[in-house]
Amino acid sequence: MFLGLRTVVYQVDDLEEAKAWYSKVLGFEPYFDEAYYVGFNVGGFELGLLPVEDGEALGLGGTLAYWGVDDIEAAMAKLLDLGAGAHGEVQDVGEGIKVGSVVDPFGNLLGIIENPHFKLPE
Repeated sequence: MFLGLRTVVYQVDDLEEAKAWYSKVLGFEPYFDEAYYVGFNVGGFELGLLPVEDGEALGLGGTLAYWGVDDIEAAMAKLLDLGAGAHGEVQDVGEGIKVGSVVDPFGNLLGIIENPHFKLPE
């Protein structure tokens, strides 16, 4: 039924600020940039930014998606340096897999995972 992670959408209260922050985190600009949605192609997966409408909830909505990284310690340091808040320290969860999480400046949980066993299909 599920084919794998395709898109993670984070709600933000300032789309321009969020676009600039995620551009710094990722090291590149979005491929889709409109007033109603900003999308980044991250290794074939989508990280989307959606502006909050008046009256909508913003923040820690209970969803945590993990984005793959090669070096979790370096990735965590960069995220914290760019203004993310600490949420979950880097943990070794077994078999060389490490996870951690931060709260982005817009109140969203952002997970990172270093998994030496994960390989994209060719």
